[in-house]
Amino acid sequence: MAPRPLGRALNVEPETEPGRAAAPTDRTRVRRIPERGDYDPAVVRAILDEALIVHVAWVDDGAPRQIPTLHARVGHTLYVHGSRASRTMRALRDGAEVCITATIVDELVLARSLFHHSMNYRSVVLYGRAREVTDREEFDAMSRALADHVAPGRGAEARPPNEDEFRQTLILAIPLDEASAKIRTGPPKDDDADLGLPVWAGTLPLRLATGEPEPDPTLAGGIDVPGYLTDYRRPTA
Repeated sequence: MAPRPLGRALNVEPETEPGRAAAPTDRTRVRRIPERGDYDPAVVRAILDEALIVHVAWVDDGAPRQIPTLHARVGHTLYVHGSRASRTMRALRDGAEVCITATIVDELVLARSLFHHSMNYRSVVLYGRAREVTDREEFDAMSRALADHVAPGRGAEARPPNEDEFRQTLILAIPLDEASAKIRTGPPKDDDADLGLPVWAGTLPLRLATGEPEPDPTLAGGIDVPGYLTDYRRPTA
């Protein structure tokens, strides 16, 4: 039977709902260079979709902790997954408040002074509490979404989780209710007094590049490299 489409039937929020573009909270409001803040949910979603990983931070018994992990964004919800033995996943499942960040570096910004060196970037900060995905159909759908986040099309091709893998894995859902983006673009911001210095200044664009796909040594014969790998690229807004 074909998997049912993602949507409300799987407890997934749609991409847009009335009131989603509410004013930022005290935690998500950008205070340092506030003009770089962006509270448009579409901007937040686009950055999360393009970023390959997020960093998950929480407080455990009074001590801060943070880990990088794979994620997927479906509708108005961010999903992360890991082992049920993971201290991080257990803490979030049990109600620990979480702060999740994503960052994409677009350019190095090279100024005439060391003080004004920077990067052009797009970032997201998200706060919330997680919901454990317990419904098996939602679990399978989100497993596909996590694979598709890495390589679009992979979720339909690879074997879905079996019962043993389902029991070993936690998938957690965090709503995008309290999130904001921060973005820097443009050239260096050198002081006027430094503009005449004999130092090159400008930006160096950075791009994600792939090499040739390398087959598993145990790969059966006659299986071609899928097109989503030979023409791999990250989604862009």
